[in-house]
Amino acid sequence: MFNRRGREEATKNLQVDEEGDCSRCGGDAQPSSIQGYLKCVRCEYEWPDPNTVSSGPKRETIHDEEKKVEEFKQELEKGSLRGVLGIESQLSNEQEATLGRLQDKWIDGLAGTFNAAEEERKPLMISFDGEDNIVATDLAIISVLGNEFDGGEEIRIEYPGQDTEFYSMDARDDRGWRVGRTIPDTCRNIASIINRRSTIVHAEGVDDTIVFEPRDASINPGSVVIFVDDPGGKNMLLERDGRVIDVDAMMTIEDYREMLGLVLDDGVITPSEDELLWIMRSNLGITDEQHLQLLINRFGNGVIKECPACHGMIAYLPDHGGWWCEPCQSWV
Repeated sequence: MFNRRGREEATKNLQVDEEGDCSRCGGDAQPSSIQGYLKCVRCEYEWPDPNTVSSGPKRETIHDEEKKVEEFKQELEKGSLRGVLGIESQLSNEQEATLGRLQDKWIDGLAGTFNAAEEERKPLMISFDGEDNIVATDLAIISVLGNEFDGGEEIRIEYPGQDTEFYSMDARDDRGWRVGRTIPDTCRNIASIINRRSTIVHAEGVDDTIVFEPRDASINPGSVVIFVDDPGGKNMLLERDGRVIDVDAMMTIEDYREMLGLVLDDGVITPSEDELLWIMRSNLGITDEQHLQLLINRFGNGVIKECPACHGMIAYLPDHGGWWCEPCQSWV
């Protein structure tokens, strides 16, 4: 039999902290790796998210579904992707022939190889070369090297004329990620947070990496800026165009010239790119005057800077040797 003290301790152990979300231990909730579920940060218990709204198709009747399937089959049997791609009319003969080749190669030829019910849905971003082969649309890859973060890690995503998107390791922020039990868990959590908030890119956690693609066809891949700020121990490395972007590993002025080429690929220096170049100049001992000379010698006077305050595109003023933002009344 339990004595009074034993009963009190048992009651205390079974009590739930009503201030938390978890029905088992009262811990806080975080997004689960299972869509539509939440997970306790303390005991890792998972439960359905009561606020999840299903985005799946609304089925009315079996006959309606059969009718839609038959319409889709008829569209494909026409030998054209006009309906699938949303192209209505006024196609040239060359465009009709191109769409026909694409259907034969990538629709009919790959039928049954993609299970939409099991695989994560991504934006339809397909690019083709001259022989109708699919070209990779990856913008950049972040490799997560370790799962013990210092707390100051940050991923910035920019596009000219838009606000900078900041994603950091901070569970209290709606753009903050949590460290998972494993590196792949952390990568999936980072990708999930970015996909909820970003209007510029789509992210996917693949093993120990986060792969970025344009959010839609209106995004120019060459103008997307992805910047990783990783103070302290090196936990994340950014790779773009087959090259690792690590300012701490760049030791020569040739490295700086190569970085200028990457930054000025679209002719615009965004605020994060400006900060990246400043960090490199500090590490290499390059003065602002030397930086400006290298910039003008290689790219001329047509270099544009984005104002970090108003996001205006500011032209270079050769007579003054800088960029003056008229609306903000300040040098950029």
